[in-house]
Amino acid sequence: MTEKKPNKRVVITGIGIVSPIGHDVETMWDALLKGKSGMAKTTIFDASTFPTSFSAEVKDYDFTKYTKNPELHKDGHRGSKFAIGAAAQACKQAGIDVESDEPTDGIDRRMMGIYLGAGEGSVNSDIFMQALVNTMNNETGEMDWGKWAEVAFGGLDPKDELEQEPGMPVAHLGLFTGARGPTRSCLTACAASTQAVGEAAMLIRRGLADIMIAGGAHSMIHPLGIMGFNRLTALSTRNDSPTTASRPFSATRDGFVIGEGSAILILESLDSAEKRGVQILAEVLGFGSSSDAFRITDMHEEGRGAIKAITAALEDAGISYKDVDYINAHGTSTTENDSIETKAIKAVFKEEAKNIPVSSVKSVMGHLIGATGAAELISCLMAIRDGIIPPTMNLEEPDPELDLDYVPNKARKAKVDIAMNESFGFGGQNNVVIVKRYEK
Repeated sequence: MTEKKPNKRVVITGIGIVSPIGHDVETMWDALLKGKSGMAKTTIFDASTFPTSFSAEVKDYDFTKYTKNPELHKDGHRGSKFAIGAAAQACKQAGIDVESDEPTDGIDRRMMGIYLGAGEGSVNSDIFMQALVNTMNNETGEMDWGKWAEVAFGGLDPKDELEQEPGMPVAHLGLFTGARGPTRSCLTACAASTQAVGEAAMLIRRGLADIMIAGGAHSMIHPLGIMGFNRLTALSTRNDSPTTASRPFSATRDGFVIGEGSAILILESLDSAEKRGVQILAEVLGFGSSSDAFRITDMHEEGRGAIKAITAALEDAGISYKDVDYINAHGTSTTENDSIETKAIKAVFKEEAKNIPVSSVKSVMGHLIGATGAAELISCLMAIRDGIIPPTMNLEEPDPELDLDYVPNKARKAKVDIAMNESFGFGGQNNVVIVKRYEK
């Protein structure tokens, strides 16, 4: 006889964020509702010669105020340091002791895990570019690649190279929290942290963990990151107006605005949350994942991967498309994503598609790449808590081909019991999480 696997309810007991529009959840949420953009001229490096010279940076952030042991994390790249701040907030709300040799929270660290959608650290491109300049024969234009490797290798810092690995933010959070349970890190492009949250919830459901610290951390605001997205023509080039450059679902959209940050959620079995007596913010109801299996950078024209992920999330949640009160769209402000995402929503939600509010907070926050899904899921939780839907800003010129209710330019009061968060990444990687107001 086959043993029946546990199917535990999964709830959220803590949230934290470090973003371009706020270093805590309440500040971020206030900025979203007021449409206060986090986009401005790039200052992390000199981007003045790039087609896109602006971004959504996290400014005036000091990770040391969140940790008693900053020396342990001083070599961490921006994403890892953002994760420390976001995790500190989330753990505090969830009643989890951090940086404690003898925690008093009663949590078995062997049953507390970490799952992040985390990106690579920044690349020290100056070393490689200087090596190119210094080892090229100016007369013939030929390279001495052996000399190039020697010069480039000589400039590398071992710690810096180690911290570039996508798994390092998880390692820093392990040190910070003492979590010794299941540990995962994924980098499925822009869908990474939504996948992390969804799969972390599945681990808890199956009884493999009591608590999961889940979310994402990423920064690609460096020369190679910006150059790559510019080459893909994915970034907006509205250098004259950074704050209005991200305009999802608009007829004049021309690309996304790259951002950075970290968003962390504490997922917990209902049994564990009730036993510990902590506040429950919402319940994770469903998760769906799929691949387009189409092209590296393009979504399938009919949105087949997005449709599959949305449908799978609804089935996993055990609800109908008619039960969803709000959709937080991936809404990147690229021509392709916004049109295909709209098509996918129409395919799944049928006659209800035009009645469901859909908005994109990337219009204010920017696109946090690997961290974006978890950040947007937190905005879903706030919409449930406050009964307010954040707007899609800069939607002044609607695209006649896109005719859903995108909540243009102004936050809207509405009762939200069930919210869906959609994340669709390069390579056709699609992840969708559904959250619900908690009912005992």
